[in-house]
Amino acid sequence: MNIPKSRDSVVRILTVMVLLFPLGLLGYYMMQKHQWAQDRLAELEPRYSRLLGLEAQGAEMAKVLERAQTARAKYVYPASQDATQAGNAAQQRVRDIFSSAGLQVISSQVLPPKEEKGFDRIPLAVRAEGDWLAVQSALAVLSSQAPIIVIKELDLQVQGGLGHTGGAQAPRLTAQFSLSILRERS
Repeated sequence: MNIPKSRDSVVRILTVMVLLFPLGLLGYYMMQKHQWAQDRLAELEPRYSRLLGLEAQGAEMAKVLERAQTARAKYVYPASQDATQAGNAAQQRVRDIFSSAGLQVISSQVLPPKEEKGFDRIPLAVRAEGDWLAVQSALAVLSSQAPIIVIKELDLQVQGGLGHTGGAQAPRLTAQFSLSILRERS
């Protein structure tokens, strides 16, 4: 009689174990998913906090962006102005600056624009003659212009060489300027 009772108890225990085994697997699976979700939340929490911070400072960021756009407008020609118009306007400004500084403009040319990081870089080639003081004056005025005129290259040559200056007069110079301006792309 002991054997059937022990056999019945073994069968009952095995039956309970077979029924509890899937529940144990389900519990283990849920524990793993919970741990994965906790890790994922811990990973996302700093990002979410940064986004909340950015959202809270939205008005301040809009003001800073507006100031940056205003500052950029001081340095570049607007996209509403055609590249040819911007180049011609800059060319006329350069000619006026050089003439008022005492340089004689021999030639000036607006070259085709080149795209560069969201801007059109419009090159200008200007050839002028004058004395050293006039070149210095023109450079000083060019550096204070808005929208900016970038001096890419400057080539100075003494007309007739140093031997022909006579020493009493300031030598006459020929200056070849490679300038450029920036225009916003639309």
